[in-house]
Amino acid sequence: MTALREVPRAGRQLLGSISHLKSCQASLRRCASTEAAASRPTIPDIEQESGLTAPIVTREDVQIVAPRKRASQRTHELPHERYRYHPPKYYRGPLHPVQPPPPSDPVARNFTPGPFNLPRLKHTFHSSVASDIMTLTYQHTPPGTPDTPERIRLREWDDSSPYMKNRPKRGPRGNDVLFPLEKDITWRNIPEIKAIHLAMYLPKAKKNRDHIIVGKSVLQTITGVRPEVTTTKASVAQWGIVKGDRSGVKVSLRGNQAYEFMDKVIHLVFPKIKDWKGISGTTGDSTGNISWGFDATTMQYFPEVEANYSLYPSKMISGCRFTLETTAKSDRHARLLCMSLGIPFYGKLVD
Repeated sequence: MTALREVPRAGRQLLGSISHLKSCQASLRRCASTEAAASRPTIPDIEQESGLTAPIVTREDVQIVAPRKRASQRTHELPHERYRYHPPKYYRGPLHPVQPPPPSDPVARNFTPGPFNLPRLKHTFHSSVASDIMTLTYQHTPPGTPDTPERIRLREWDDSSPYMKNRPKRGPRGNDVLFPLEKDITWRNIPEIKAIHLAMYLPKAKKNRDHIIVGKSVLQTITGVRPEVTTTKASVAQWGIVKGDRSGVKVSLRGNQAYEFMDKVIHLVFPKIKDWKGISGTTGDSTGNISWGFDATTMQYFPEVEANYSLYPSKMISGCRFTLETTAKSDRHARLLCMSLGIPFYGKLVD
């Protein structure tokens, strides 16, 4: 530093300008784009060679290694089974520290792949019908209105005996059945299709077992599910019925299959029935299930049977009993769901 101070001012300025030029040249050499472009490999946009020119792998080229030999040649041991994640076998409540994975996770025990399709009727229900049902059944209650007390349908025990204390209440008198209470429809309990049950009663199957084969083939054709053969529960000597005889077939549809089948019934089968008024308004079991029947002539209107009608003996095709199981708690709500889907009713509507 002392030697630099002894140099005249002009010499110091000259040394500073030379060092500045050296640094600029080094920086220019480092940032030159020509050198970077030369070092970068050129990748063509289109492959020059065809994939057909790849070598063909034959069976002789494949090296088959036995599992035991491969395991003996492995240098590192695989993790033991106890170190792998296993979902819990039981669900012990929302507050348990160990929670099972959601059903969408392939590791879950209740994992179900799918759904692979969305039925048209189900999409229509969730997009428009559900909101329409909730709007039509809306009952406005002003704020501050006291709740209406529920009707007491169970009878209490008197205190005449000490054994009657803390007993559950007794049922109603007579033949009154405790049906589920009908609650107002909200976004939590909009009625939906739960399942569809089809059943054929074939009394002639006792003398000719071919009726069972025809009934199974018809139900399996229109539903796509293998039916189950039903048997008689008791013997009736007057009718020649013996307990255990095969008397019919039945099948149940759930999920997307139920919506697909219901869509087919509403838009393809019902319009073909001549002079059809609809379903009787008195049908129902007071718990949200609607039932009706298809006669032998109506069974021919299903597109699967109509396309290959010559394959089935016409005199052996029987009618079937159709039961629509819904999540509704009353026939009124179940009927509202059916009418919104396009099923007409006639006559007096019984709640």
